Amino acid sequence: QVQLVESGGGLVQAGGSLRLSCTGSGRTFSSYNMGWFRQAPGKERLFVAAVSWSGGTIYANSVKGRSTISRDNAKNTVYLQINSLKPEDTAVYYCAAHRKPFNSANLDSTDFGSWGQGTQVTVSS
Repeated sequence: QVQLVESGGGLVQAGGSLRLSCTGSGRTFSSYNMGWFRQAPGKERLFVAAVSWSGGTIYANSVKGRSTISRDNAKNTVYLQINSLKPEDTAVYYCAAHRKPFNSANLDSTDFGSWGQGTQVTVSS
C-alpha cells in the first residue's frame, strides 16, 4: 500500500478556487490510480474525481466542468483544482489509491485500499 498525505485545504469564499495536493510515499506511486473523495458532516463519503496511472480522468457530476484532477508522478503527487467553489463543497477531502481497472465501476470508496488523513475545505457564502 501507499502512504498518502493531503494538503491545501482551508477557508475560501464562494466563487473562489482551491488546489488540493496529495503526496504519496514509495516508488510505486505511479502505478496507482488515484481518487479524491469528500465527506460533509453527517454525510457519506462521496467520489469527486479520479485519475488513472496513465492520466485518464473521471469526474463526479457535482464538480464536472469546474474541477481538474492531475498528477505529477515525478513528485509522487496528485492535485485537485476546484473553481467556482460553492458552500455545498464544504467537506473533508480525502485522497485514495487503488490498482483495480480504471473505470466507473471501481469508484466506490470500498474500491480504494489506501487513504490519506483528509484536509478540511470550508466555503463561506
